[in-house]
Amino acid sequence: MKGPCNVSFIVFSLLTLFSLKGFSSHPPLGGIKKGKARPNILIITVDDLTYNSVGAFGCKIPGITPNIDALARRGMRFNRGFINTAVCQPSRQAMLTGLYPHNNGSEGLEPMSIDVVTLPEKLKKAGYTNGVLGKEIHYQPMDKFQWDYIPFVTEKDSTWRKGNGRIPSLFYDYAMTFFKMSQKNNEPFFLVANSQDPHRPFAGTEEDLQSFEYNPLGQTRQFQPDEIEVPAFLPDIPDVRKEMAQYYSSVYRADLSIGAILKALSESGMADNTLIVFMSDNGSAFPYGKSQCYYNSNRTPLIVAWPGVIKPGAVDSTHAVSGIDLMPTILDALQLPQETNADGKSYLPLLLGKKQKNKNHVYTTYYQIFAKIRYPMRSVLNDRFSYIYNFWADGKTSMTGDATGGLTWKAMLAAAKTDAAIAERVNFYKYRTPEELYDFKNDPDALHNLIGDPAYQQEIKNLQRQMLKLMIKYKDPAYETYRDRNKKDVISNFMKLQKEKAKNTGKNILF
Repeated sequence: MKGPCNVSFIVFSLLTLFSLKGFSSHPPLGGIKKGKARPNILIITVDDLTYNSVGAFGCKIPGITPNIDALARRGMRFNRGFINTAVCQPSRQAMLTGLYPHNNGSEGLEPMSIDVVTLPEKLKKAGYTNGVLGKEIHYQPMDKFQWDYIPFVTEKDSTWRKGNGRIPSLFYDYAMTFFKMSQKNNEPFFLVANSQDPHRPFAGTEEDLQSFEYNPLGQTRQFQPDEIEVPAFLPDIPDVRKEMAQYYSSVYRADLSIGAILKALSESGMADNTLIVFMSDNGSAFPYGKSQCYYNSNRTPLIVAWPGVIKPGAVDSTHAVSGIDLMPTILDALQLPQETNADGKSYLPLLLGKKQKNKNHVYTTYYQIFAKIRYPMRSVLNDRFSYIYNFWADGKTSMTGDATGGLTWKAMLAAAKTDAAIAERVNFYKYRTPEELYDFKNDPDALHNLIGDPAYQQEIKNLQRQMLKLMIKYKDPAYETYRDRNKKDVISNFMKLQKEKAKNTGKNILF
């Protein structure tokens, strides 16, 4: 437990007097009103959610996400919000460090480097009470995240773990306990609340029903196959519809958990001075979704709400922002010193209704799946095109992972035996090609690879040059390989090193 509030206040006062030069790169923009206490920070994430599974981001299923939609009406919705690496731990640790995974040391499901500074560390020093609900194991090493509150550690109460981050009523109970803790400490709070929905197992499946002591299905509704939408990047066949219905049942349950967190916040009396960020860690666990570099892999339904600061119902469709920008933005909003080595850049000006330069593209990366198989990929997205380079695509290596373990992939394999179009999609997913280009304004589901189209060759050259510049900017260790990609044995030697690197991937420490 922290020391008394007056000690935190004295520390903060000294920081204010002696560290002004370390504050944000521009003068305070009016986020914190004069004489008002620093705001609480609530970051809410959902696990494996494609951006347009949310009503506010285009989902047409009636009533699928009423709580997220209500939050969007209270704050600002970003139509060009992205995460940088489309798999849980690297995505989440990038958010809380402002660094790409190759710079913070967590390219797979592994602990970060011990010398990396995290957002919770910075906030702890500034006098915040820090808490986490759900996905606790994906913030490693634990000491670097300075949590004051983890339900089953702090209270030695196993109830939270029995729900596995999927039970709305537990989110309410434990969020309220944490809010009361911060009030007792007389300190602002920083809470990262993570719904494990709609990660597999999906709501209503046998694995879901048998995995938890609590009944996870009893607190949601089960969508039927004829009620849902099948995204265009998947074939609309019966078993795909069946699994998509299970996925949307999990989306609905995630929304209930978010509603429970927000209800607890409202009842705590602290909502009016709380900055809320909502986003998904990556796209859904279907083929062409999670663990790739596609538009549907990396785009996130980003919402930021801050009463009295951000205009309710605001929408930004112009600027591109990403997960590595989260930590710099929070520090900027709180007028705290930035980390000078951060890859991300604050988008606080956008939250305050201003414009911002150099927010027109996003660089995304992928490294390694849970099974320690390396599939290195890089992508650059501008306001219209997405260019992808697949270092692993040699015509022999086959893609695997979460997306190939469910009912959808099995259905696609079976249908491919008699359906040429599905067979082509299956084959392309498995083996890919070194380069891909998509016009995501007209083809967001990445159905038409334009890499060989003569009409786009200049655009491809422009994006290739931009990728090289971004690799230099972000100190990407794959830079020289990409630069020399057309030289003999460069790619094959790189992939040999990747296989060796996978063997040395560190392990998370179980709680």
